[in-house]
Amino acid sequence: MSEKEKKDLPGQEEQTVETDAQETAQAETESAAEPVQEQVPETFTVTREQMEKMEQLAQMLAESGDKYLRLAAEYDNYRKRTTKEKENIYADARMDTIKPFLDVLDNLERGLQQFAEGDGHRQGMELICKQFVAVLEKLGVTEIPAQDQPFDPALHNAVMHVEDENVGENTIVEVFQKGYQMGEKILRFSMVKVAN
Repeated sequence: MSEKEKKDLPGQEEQTVETDAQETAQAETESAAEPVQEQVPETFTVTREQMEKMEQLAQMLAESGDKYLRLAAEYDNYRKRTTKEKENIYADARMDTIKPFLDVLDNLERGLQQFAEGDGHRQGMELICKQFVAVLEKLGVTEIPAQDQPFDPALHNAVMHVEDENVGENTIVEVFQKGYQMGEKILRFSMVKVAN
């Protein structure tokens, strides 16, 4: 039979497709029929020396892990400590830089008092003082309230005492020099007169 005749026979093509399907089904049946082998755990016999060596290795591993954790904790503490030290150094440097300018502000305020009200020079000095105080406030420097406040030795430096029945006890009646603080740190204590 020629190739053309083979192609013309429709029944033979169907037979080939049926044969392929039968072979596939038979292969699936054979694979399902194979018994499943259970996995049995392997057992080993270990000598006393080997057991001691394994225990030593386990102990060395535990010690190495402990050393690593301690080293990591120590490094973390070091990092935090150096960060805090840098911040403190920066704050101290700012304070040391600002302190001399407080004396300049005191002199400007004294010079302001030399001029009469309404004088053009006084108005100029007032503007300079306001600008100076605004710059200090931007840097975090604030004036320590003192006038008519209760005396606080952590904020004020009493240089004089006065007997005054009109004012309450331990009340500041006069401020000789203004005090300033930056955050919680004192730049300069207020020099005051306190009533007893």
